[in-house]
Amino acid sequence: MMNLLQKKLGFSPITGLALCLAASASSASEGRYSINHPGYQQECGSCHVAYPPQMLSSASWRAVMGGLDKHFGTDASLDEKTHSQILRFLLANAGKRSTDSNGKPLLRITETRGFIHEHSEELPQDIWKHPAVKTAANCQACHTAADKGDYSERSLRLPKGVMK
Repeated sequence: MMNLLQKKLGFSPITGLALCLAASASSASEGRYSINHPGYQQECGSCHVAYPPQMLSSASWRAVMGGLDKHFGTDASLDEKTHSQILRFLLANAGKRSTDSNGKPLLRITETRGFIHEHSEELPQDIWKHPAVKTAANCQACHTAADKGDYSERSLRLPKGVMK
């Protein structure tokens, strides 16, 4: 018996799955990510934007989560259960590209080839010194919907006074 997808849409469930995966991949390539883990959003998003897990590799996320007691100058330690849940989420959704440098996992998204490529050509060098930006890690300064996982061109707004 033909299933509903085959009857209504004219393709098999496997083709439907492939289309869904392709849509998901193209969404990420367009700068929109799903950050659907409340614990991650709450714990990590309380100090900075909860970065999309796809922006770092699993090796990098393991290193970040393994050093929370000295997380960029702050003790961001978590209880074991929360740590385990967040780590599982990050690893399950980590980027497939290596974010290693000289054999060591990068801990900063701002040091990845993807970040450097996207931010080095069109932006003025002094943008990180602008009072509304201050640091390359402050995604929300220009990506107005970064907290929702949207880094697309549509949500991009340079702060007043920043000239391309």
